[in-house]
Amino acid sequence: MLNQLSELAYFGGEPKFKEKLFVGRPNIGNRDILLNRINDMLDRRWLSNNGVFVQEFEQRLADYLGVKHCIAVCNGTIALELVIRALELKGEVIIPSFTFIATAHALQWQEITPVFCDVDPKTHTLNPAKVESLITPRTSGIMGVHVWGQPCDVESLTEIADKHQLKLMFDASHAFGCSHQGKMIGNFGNAEVFSFHATKFINAFEGGAIVTNDDDLNQKLRLMKNFGFSGFDNVIYLGTNGKMSEVSAAMGLTSLESIEEFIEVNRRNYYCYRESLANIPGITLFPVNEAEKHNYQYIVLEVDEEQSKVSRDLLIKILHAENVIARRYFYPGCHRMQPYRSYFPHACLLLPETEKLTQRVLILPTGTTISEDDINKVCSIIKFCIYNFSEITMYKK
Repeated sequence: MLNQLSELAYFGGEPKFKEKLFVGRPNIGNRDILLNRINDMLDRRWLSNNGVFVQEFEQRLADYLGVKHCIAVCNGTIALELVIRALELKGEVIIPSFTFIATAHALQWQEITPVFCDVDPKTHTLNPAKVESLITPRTSGIMGVHVWGQPCDVESLTEIADKHQLKLMFDASHAFGCSHQGKMIGNFGNAEVFSFHATKFINAFEGGAIVTNDDDLNQKLRLMKNFGFSGFDNVIYLGTNGKMSEVSAAMGLTSLESIEEFIEVNRRNYYCYRESLANIPGITLFPVNEAEKHNYQYIVLEVDEEQSKVSRDLLIKILHAENVIARRYFYPGCHRMQPYRSYFPHACLLLPETEKLTQRVLILPTGTTISEDDINKVCSIIKFCIYNFSEITMYKK
């Protein structure tokens, strides 16, 4: 067994993969079409300021999602900040801590207190039963996060928001192309926000979008993303520079045209991982609701160390040594990052499920750069570690 262990790079052998497999490596789409669009953009010399590609991207996104309005912006974080300001949120807003730090920062940046709420361990999204207990006279809104493309409990959150006259928005950065009860994500709350960062399965190099069915909110957001300009020389509202560039929109359009191909590859990868990782002690693959549309963008494992005997973090170290760049999401939780760990030093006491998830979740590579053979090799490393945990422990000693 020690000879077999020595074959793993973590124990002194050569990495199983010559090139690194990354989580979130970009999908490109049709390179020729993208380059044609970029050449067209250069010929027109219209690089920003609501060009034809941005307008087309907004319309095609709105059509795909079945929403009235889509406002393309430079990135998902600015999209969150614009919606927060447009909804006139203030005081406190209830959010999960189990999310990317931008969700919290978008509030704190505008001197609004993010109140961290625990999540449902089955869905990894906001637990509505916990939300209501956190509402105070200072609460102005709720921001749910559709993690891994898994929709929040939209109905319960909507009921709570309506009951307490709160604004409701969703960070849908993980959920483009996903549905809830047959309706596309993007149609819920006052507004929803998407990210088209390079790591997302549909990307615009760097970009984001706000979608809403509220006419007044749409008008306000369009003013705000362009310094408050109405026409050439008429500023009528406080605003900033949140515009998407034409080159980003060109990439976004090209990605969107390949969406079914990307989803099919992700789906294939998901099934391959599911089959290869079935019945391994302590390893659970986060399930996809196949009754709904889903993007299969994330391969999410939960590692139960009591059963697996190998910790999530040791698995990651071994995988990294083999050039499989697995990730811990959303470790260690927003409440344990600055400035929040200083502001709320005892938040962990109210977030037991979040605390557990941040110690268990492991994300594996997927997307168009990963083959089924790659997946089988990744899974063989995990299985080897789980089934030989005692020898690994002895070796490390």
